[in-house]
Amino acid sequence: MDVRVALLRGVNVSGAGKLPMAEFRAMLAGMGLGAVRTYIQSGNAVFASDRPAAELEEAIRDGVAARFGFQPETFVLTAQELAGALTDHPFREADPKFVHVCFLRETPVPDQAAMRLLALPGDGWHIGPHRFTLHTPAGFGTSKLADKLPRLLPKPMTARNLHTLAALQEMIAHP
Repeated sequence: MDVRVALLRGVNVSGAGKLPMAEFRAMLAGMGLGAVRTYIQSGNAVFASDRPAAELEEAIRDGVAARFGFQPETFVLTAQELAGALTDHPFREADPKFVHVCFLRETPVPDQAAMRLLALPGDGWHIGPHRFTLHTPAGFGTSKLADKLPRLLPKPMTARNLHTLAALQEMIAHP
C-alpha cells in the first residue's frame, strides 16, 4: 500500500472544528486505512492506502461529518507530493516556521500586482503544481498578503508551514 498524508482544513481552530485526534485515528483505521498516525491537533494524518486520492478525500470528509458534525475540506497527498512541497521553492534556507505552503485543487494564477502591493519587505512567493508557497519573514500572522490569500487564491485551500510538513515527512520515513 502507498503512504498518504491527509491535511484537513479548519480543524481545532478557535474552538471550531473540534476533532479529537485519538477518535480521528480510530475513524481512519475503521475505514480500512493502515498504519494510521496523526501529527499535532490541526488535522494531519499519515496512513497507508491504495485508494485514489479523490476517493479518500471524500471518504474522510464524509466520515468526519458523520462522526464529528462538521465537514472539513480535505487534501490527500502522496509522499512524492509532500516531498515536492518541501523542496520545490526558493525558500529552503528560511526558518521553516515562516514558510507556508497552501495546497489547492488547481495551480493558482494570482494577481501578481495585487500581491506585490500587499507584500511586506522580504515577503516572497512561489507557485508550484496545486501549491502556493509563501515566505513571510516578519511572521504569517502579521502579513497583509497572508491575510488576503483566501481572496487571491482559488478555493478550497489549506496551508501548513514547512516545520509541520517536515514532521509529516519524517513520520513517513520512520513508520
